[in-house]
Amino acid sequence: MLLTSQTKWSALLLAIVVSPLCLALPLDDDRKALIMKEKMLQIGGELSLTAQEELANKKLMTLKNEEIKQAMKKGQFPPSMHFFRAKKLIEESKVFHVLKKMPKGAALHLHDFGILSVDWLVKNVTYRPHCHICFTPLSNLKFIFADRAPPTPKPEDCSEWILLSKYRGELQNVTEFDNSLLQNFTLVLDNPETAYSDQAVIWARFENIFGSIEGLVHYAPVFREYFARGLEEFYEDNVQYLELRATLYPVYELNGQTHDKEWSLKTYQEVAQKFAKDHPDFTGARIIYSDHRMKDVSHIAESVQTAMKLRVKFPESMAGFDLVGQEDKGYPLWALKEALLLPATQGFDLPYFFHAGETDWQGTSIDENVLDALVLNTTRIGHGFALGRHPVAKNISWNRDIPIEVCPISNQVLQLVSDLRNHPAASLMSSGHPMVVSSDDPSIFGAKGLSYDFYEAFVGIGGMKADLRTLKQLAMNSIKYSSLSVDKKKATKEVWQKKWDKFVDDLARGTKL
Repeated sequence: MLLTSQTKWSALLLAIVVSPLCLALPLDDDRKALIMKEKMLQIGGELSLTAQEELANKKLMTLKNEEIKQAMKKGQFPPSMHFFRAKKLIEESKVFHVLKKMPKGAALHLHDFGILSVDWLVKNVTYRPHCHICFTPLSNLKFIFADRAPPTPKPEDCSEWILLSKYRGELQNVTEFDNSLLQNFTLVLDNPETAYSDQAVIWARFENIFGSIEGLVHYAPVFREYFARGLEEFYEDNVQYLELRATLYPVYELNGQTHDKEWSLKTYQEVAQKFAKDHPDFTGARIIYSDHRMKDVSHIAESVQTAMKLRVKFPESMAGFDLVGQEDKGYPLWALKEALLLPATQGFDLPYFFHAGETDWQGTSIDENVLDALVLNTTRIGHGFALGRHPVAKNISWNRDIPIEVCPISNQVLQLVSDLRNHPAASLMSSGHPMVVSSDDPSIFGAKGLSYDFYEAFVGIGGMKADLRTLKQLAMNSIKYSSLSVDKKKATKEVWQKKWDKFVDDLARGTKL
């Protein structure tokens, strides 16, 4: 009978346990072999490093091990702490400063208006002429730009529109007001566990933030500039390429005229192309058109049809389709299958990038979204937090080389896991499962770019064994699993390799840390 590799290793372990007369030397050899086997299995474990990479890895791991050693002494380990409290400690970390310099490849799981630090919205956008504000009955904020008096709001939305410049002019403390706007545009609080008592509370607040800023970011001049500045922020964090889930809601002009989805997608394309032209080492960005999973099957069918039309008209920029919103509250994928199967029935290639398994509720129809996403032929799995609870889905994901998009800070802030050492991706990372690291909505979480999430993945989820090989593989994965064409992946990888070699050389020489 042929033994599988897993059976052989199980037999070896059994032999070690039941053989009290084994000599110390064979035991040492067996133990070393087991450790090496596990090391080879983890993400990047099979990579061979150059001499310069080995030297860089030695310096990086010295920094990492010293930080973890100090964290054990002080009882303050950032990945085990809520990010809102850990952020300052992360920013003081030497490992974090190395990761900021590291070329990270691509960020593949991002949402349209969660990519740019909110300071710009407050200090720039809300100070522009014709910006109006109103206060909702639930103490939320709404904004709109209008050259004349804005349309009378619905009573359930807010009482009246107030010209923001006039409102500020009547305040005694404008700085205090602006700081309150900053707080309204993020989830960041000093006491998140108390303020956000459960997932329902924090998700409601999370979605209210997007409701508050939509009047700002859907204003045509801001829409264009927001995306350009978002690209700049990720570029400065050494990211070469972005894939953005975008709802393509109507964008409006000062006179109230609105633009459709085609206008929005064309604008995304123009801004990305101009940015890439101005930054030759930046590949660009593609859009994953998304709709809300709270909508019923007929609405989703319309959105899928729209996605197909957009993909025909904008093949370079339109990557595919996804469903967004709180998974626990939305329709399961299988309930929407009639709509989601439309491309297949029409012989149309519409790639899917489904959010799936972003839940703690094992055994529910929502939990089974990871299975349904695979049945519906998803290209990647957004979050995939529940994948480890589904061995069949995990095997299919592995065999088809379908990666999960791990967003550590998002999963912690939105209360799927408190200590990132316990993140389900830890076991997937240790077994070399296909994955990429991304940052979801960094601005809403008080983060920036991709480096904070890489830190949490490298130091927390990856544990002490994750090293330069892990980082290198994750960066290469982000290009490999992107929706770029084969030729563009090759070109992006070549640019990344040059950046990587310089990063490694600087690290090995101990410069620019």
